[in-house]
Amino acid sequence: MDFNWLASFLVHANWLAFAVPIFLLFMGIEYLVARWQQKKYFQFSTSVANINVGIAERLLDTFTVGAFYFVYDSLHRHFAIFDIRPTVWTWVSLLIVTDFVWYWYHRLAHEINLFWAVHVVHHQSEDFNYTVSARITVFQAVVRTGFWSILPVIGFPAEMITTILLVHGLYPFFIHTRTIGKLGWLEYVFVTPSHHRVHHASNPEYLDKNYGDVLIIWDKLFGTFVEERSVPVYGLTKPLGSHSFLWQHFHGLLELLVASWQADGWRAKWNVLFGRPDELNPTIRQELESRFLSTSAAERRVEHTQRRRFRGYVAGQLAGTLLILFVFLLFEHYVPGWLQLLTALFILLTLINCGALLEQRQWVLYLEVGRVAVLWLALYGLLGYPMLIVLGYIGALSLWAYFSFIRRHYFQLVYGSGPDRLWLSESQ
Repeated sequence: MDFNWLASFLVHANWLAFAVPIFLLFMGIEYLVARWQQKKYFQFSTSVANINVGIAERLLDTFTVGAFYFVYDSLHRHFAIFDIRPTVWTWVSLLIVTDFVWYWYHRLAHEINLFWAVHVVHHQSEDFNYTVSARITVFQAVVRTGFWSILPVIGFPAEMITTILLVHGLYPFFIHTRTIGKLGWLEYVFVTPSHHRVHHASNPEYLDKNYGDVLIIWDKLFGTFVEERSVPVYGLTKPLGSHSFLWQHFHGLLELLVASWQADGWRAKWNVLFGRPDELNPTIRQELESRFLSTSAAERRVEHTQRRRFRGYVAGQLAGTLLILFVFLLFEHYVPGWLQLLTALFILLTLINCGALLEQRQWVLYLEVGRVAVLWLALYGLLGYPMLIVLGYIGALSLWAYFSFIRRHYFQLVYGSGPDRLWLSESQ
């Protein structure tokens, strides 16, 4: 056994990769608890869509975390007001200050269109369980970094900030659940599942309440606290009605772009960007939905997502993607840059593919072809020039199979209906 390689692996492996299977384990435990409680807290399509968003964020975080650290470190070196050193009290102080900054980031993300356009992704799910905690996007991470940037200016070193953000980011995962009731005296100090259920609810009395992440005291201080009384209804006030990976990420930004384009004058455009979300013209979403979404998608989803073969195909893609993500994160130190980019591209195509499958879109087949092409490129890069001839031969066979067999039978195998019927459905 090569102990030198093992020692190198133990030093350079990204052990944070194990967060992926650990969080999945907790999701599985919550699912079993919900079954034991005879509650239907999980819907297949919604859970897949939730986890897909989380996969993309964790993947892209690999490429952005260094940039975020650079921002904190640069601000600390050039603009720090105090020279804060790590002690027990400064760690506790940083946690409290971080939670305070989070409160205002979160509150403004609900009150300002520009921030809500990226934060809205977290609130789209009509379920409320641990999979919803995964609904964080890289756009949200960028906005949050702007708020966290006050921490190095105060004087907290970048090392302390990145460490405390990891700890601070763990807690919210466990408050996204309906399987845990109220928690006695803890309700007075900490954000509990009951408090956070209120935050995710679309009931009029619950809107824009309970912004806290770890401590609930900020909401009580600033008048945004509401206790859970009536049963929460989850999701947006106008449900999204789509599991499309792309639509979930970009519909808020598209609505904001259209609204800004339609506004007359710079002052009006400024008011759109920094106005309140409830003041945005609701007809814009309707127009965009009619342009980009299939009008019969909802009806077809109810029919085909119940089929075992379809669920198995989507679940298989999700499981494979999670496995690739875990291995990629664990060994990222050993993966060359070109392979990192191809791996990221393959995973993103798969996530878009899963969303298109859930929407039963016909163009999903082109994504399948694109994923195969990425695999060919990766094989060529790993195996070298001789593999080019083999790949060319395989590619020729694949094109022949596509035109002679796959295109005719793929939709029947996956959706249970032929391409002609799908084409007619999408054009309605």
